[in-house]
Amino acid sequence: MSMKWWMENLLNKKRGITRALVLISLSIILLMTAGCSLLPNEEQEEDLPVITPPTVSKKPEYVVRTDTLEKTVSAVGKLMSQREEPLYFTADGLHIKNVLVKAGDKVKAGAVLVELDVEALEKDLRKAQLEFRQQEITMKETLRKREEMDDFEFEKASIVFEDQRQALVDLEKKIAEGTLTAPFSGTIVSMSAEKGGIVKSYESLGIISDTSSLVVAASFSKEDLEKLSVGMRATVDINSVGVFEGKVKVMPSNTDTSSGNGNGNGGGTPPKKDSIDQYLIVQLDKWPADMERGRQLGVKIVTEKKENAVVIPISVLRSIGSRTYVQVIEEDGSKREVDVEVGMQTATDLEIVKGLTPGQKVVGR
Repeated sequence: MSMKWWMENLLNKKRGITRALVLISLSIILLMTAGCSLLPNEEQEEDLPVITPPTVSKKPEYVVRTDTLEKTVSAVGKLMSQREEPLYFTADGLHIKNVLVKAGDKVKAGAVLVELDVEALEKDLRKAQLEFRQQEITMKETLRKREEMDDFEFEKASIVFEDQRQALVDLEKKIAEGTLTAPFSGTIVSMSAEKGGIVKSYESLGIISDTSSLVVAASFSKEDLEKLSVGMRATVDINSVGVFEGKVKVMPSNTDTSSGNGNGNGGGTPPKKDSIDQYLIVQLDKWPADMERGRQLGVKIVTEKKENAVVIPISVLRSIGSRTYVQVIEEDGSKREVDVEVGMQTATDLEIVKGLTPGQKVVGR
């Protein structure tokens, strides 16, 4: 009995010890876990950007060279005929009866181009002719009685007769002007007249041009014209054709171009025509084939030229007050200032008359 009790008691003690050990182990694990959670996080290494130290910019260097310098002036222009005229009626308010030509047609001098409806005027003319015949009879009777008439009455009768005769002449002229004819043989380059339209006096209806005698015409500014003269070499760039060489043949005249109404709106004066006298004319060394009037072009003329000039870029030149100089690079890399004398200058380069020689190196800015 005592032995059994002793064994059970021993087993119970072992179980208690085992439980105690398990509880102690769990407690230690929990404490370690909690301790780790309370520790601060490890710092992560920061990614710093790579900083590139700034480079000191090096000023550009240029070699003094010899070159040909040119000064030029440029203008736009076109191929023009040496003879062309606007087409218009002097009559006003009449309807267009027929338009017999169109742009591009070639016509002979005197060919009928446009006709007006003058039927009503022709009726008035027939009536006026009959009235004038009666007036002629009356005038003959007056002349027979001249000796019996008072001077005042005779003068009055003569004035009435002359007035009626002039009215008849004016009416005949107005009818004749109802037909527009070609002033010379050429090409109708434009025609705006339409059948049924109403004309205004001196309103341009078209242009006739002698396209067999085309020239290069350019419009330069007044300032540029002062630099030009007959005989100067010119380069002509004709659109879609090519570049051609030539020379100045005729300078524009000083004719006042403000006369005329300029807009063909029936102002009572002939429409202002695009006169060739208003342009500088270039004679080409070789004329291209198949050219048409009105083709656009560009003209460049050399006004000044210097060959074998000692040249540097404009950006190299420096100045302080009245002093003009450049920085020259020596063979050992050092720099020194050299005073220079400047000659001809273009948009990008300038000539050095004194102070530099070709092959030297200079510093830009």
